[in-house]
Formats: sequence, structure tokens, C-alpha cells
Amino acid sequence: MNEQLLPIERFLWTLDIVQREGNHLAYSWRTLFEAGQSPSSEWVATLDQRPEDAIRLEAFVSRYSRMQDTIADKLIPRWLQSLAERVGSQIENLNRAERLGVLESTEAWLAARKLRNQLVHEYMQEPDAFAEALQEARNYALMLMATYNHIRAYAGERMSLDAPLPEELVLPGQQPG
Repeated sequence: MNEQLLPIERFLWTLDIVQREGNHLAYSWRTLFEAGQSPSSEWVATLDQRPEDAIRLEAFVSRYSRMQDTIADKLIPRWLQSLAERVGSQIENLNRAERLGVLESTEAWLAARKLRNQLVHEYMQEPDAFAEALQEARNYALMLMATYNHIRAYAGERMSLDAPLPEELVLPGQQPG
């Protein structure tokens, strides 16, 4: 990306990337959790016998991790810069986003981050813990997508932008609005 872009252009460019990541995460969420599916410890323990399920799981974990990283490392700081806010450490940025009403909870975000690390490293060793972590990730993935929607709504309502915004994400279980 061209570093010569203005802060608002960088924010909009990143918002578009996160919207795309969110669509992919929503798709992976649906393939893993909809239709009454709920990955159990037995499901996790027998993944070696079902490579197609392992691929769906890997896609979900990868997309969950990527979207969380992009929001925390790029989107929130660029959004704050476009508001002429001071950008600080990640925890400071998350706290500011919470105070501005676009992040449900910094504490929940940090728990989702910790869970992300668990998802990346534990499923091969501990199927019970991993199945439990997947259930938590199911909800945290919705939080990630909602955070994008909140930042997008904030931009549309309060930032007087000339450029069109990317589409709102339709969270799994919701109807397009």
C-alpha cells in the first residue's frame, strides 16, 4: 500500500480489507457451526480421518486469527488516526475503541486474542480443550464481525466521508438488512 495516502484513505482501504476478511470468516463460521453442527472433542480427535473437515477447521482458525490481527493492528489505529486521535499501544487503542463505542469490551478482545493462540497451538494435543476453545471462538468470531460493523457505522454516521463505505457484514444467523 502506498504510504503517501492520507490517514482517511488508509483507514478506508483497511476497512475494505477487513470487510473482505469478514465475509470469508462468516463463510467459514457457517461451514463449521451451522446446520446443528457443534464440533465436539470426538470430532476434533478424529480429524485425521476427515481431511475435508480439517481443511474447514484450518480455514476458520486462519480467518479468525487474520481478522483479529488486522482489526487490532491496522484498522483501529488507522481509524483513530483518521479521527485525529493519538494512536498508542494496542491496549490503549482497544480501550479508546471501547470508550468510543465500537468495541464491546477490551477484556473480551484480549480473551479472544488469548484464545486465538490456543486455537493455533493446541488442537493436535488436547481435543477436549480444543473443542471447548472452538465453542468460545464461535462467539468471539461474531464479536470480530460486529466490531467491523460498529467501526463502519461510526464512520458512516460521524465522519462526513465522501467515499462510499464497504458493505456491512451479515453475521451468521442474521438476515441481510
